[in-house]
Amino acid sequence: MRYKFELPQLRYPYDALEPYLDARTMEIHHTKHHASYVTKLNEALEKWPEGQGKSLEELLQNPESVPDAVRTAVRNHGGGHQNHSLFWQIMKPPARNGEPVGELADAIAAQFGDFAKFREEFTKAATGHFGSGWAWLVIDADGKLKIVTTQNQDNPVMSGYTPMLGLDVWEHAYYLKYQNRRPEYVENWWNIVNWEQAGENLKNIRM
Repeated sequence: MRYKFELPQLRYPYDALEPYLDARTMEIHHTKHHASYVTKLNEALEKWPEGQGKSLEELLQNPESVPDAVRTAVRNHGGGHQNHSLFWQIMKPPARNGEPVGELADAIAAQFGDFAKFREEFTKAATGHFGSGWAWLVIDADGKLKIVTTQNQDNPVMSGYTPMLGLDVWEHAYYLKYQNRRPEYVENWWNIVNWEQAGENLKNIRM
């Protein structure tokens, strides 16, 4: 089988996010969960040759255009691949610069008042989301920042938003270390956010 989509390599070792995310969770999350999404997405596209020339974003923006026979697989596994590819990028080894700067900092302040209020709202969305899913910082069609959540592996592009930051709140993302303590996982995640990458994402979206 010739694969169109591939599992991306991480920019850091699996233990680089310790003590906030443990190495075993990162390894399983990347090599098992994410890898499975990629494999099953490619398997679905083998059954739909017309879709093999499309980008992942094109596939997800209009899921109703995907044939019934592969729609659920493309939505779930394509979303899982897209979501995780961003998730790995917006984390980095713990550093002192724990807040955004520049254009992103200005945009957050303009929309939410200040970083502390944004962090509070995002944390509330992530901890309060029922079941499996994601919390996101996105840009809407008017260019405004917004906090949204999605179920399962749905991606914000399915609702017309462009994501720049996302947090996985599926249990497999944290259960080995935190068990049922999702609030603790979310709180610790702030220590490993890659604000430089999030800022680059904002610039690329606004170009």
